[in-house]
Amino acid sequence: MILPSLLAALIQTAPALPVALPTVAGTQADATCGGRTAMTAIATCVATTQGTVEAAMEVYNADFERQGWLAADGRDNRIVYVRRKEGGGCDAFQVLAFAGQNTADPAGPAWLAFATVPGDVCTATPASPVTPAS
Repeated sequence: MILPSLLAALIQTAPALPVALPTVAGTQADATCGGRTAMTAIATCVATTQGTVEAAMEVYNADFERQGWLAADGRDNRIVYVRRKEGGGCDAFQVLAFAGQNTADPAGPAWLAFATVPGDVCTATPASPVTPAS
C-alpha cells in the first residue's frame, strides 16, 4: 500500500519526464498506475511483480546512470534523480515503488511510478540557516 505522505510528495503538477525510460524485461506500461487515478495525471507507471520490482529498478538505475542521472536522494520506496543542465541548474525526477494490497506476495502486483520534480532543484546559494530562538 502506498503511504499517503509519499503520494502527497509525488502528486504535483509536473511537466513531461526529462529522462528516457528504457524497455525493461518483466515490466509493462500501466496507464492506470495500479488504479491510482490521481497519480496518472503526473506519473508514467510500469507494472511488474513484487518479486521482480527490485531487479527491474536495478536495470532502470543502470540506464539512468548511463544517461547522466545521479541518484541524489532516497528513502523508503522513493529515489530522486538529478542531472545538471548545460546552462546551469538541474533537472530532477523521482521514482516511487508501490505494491498491491498484499505486500508479502512475490507474485503480487507492484508498480514503479516515474514523475518529474518541477522547478530547479539546484540553487545558486544555499538557504540561510535558521537560528533557534533563545
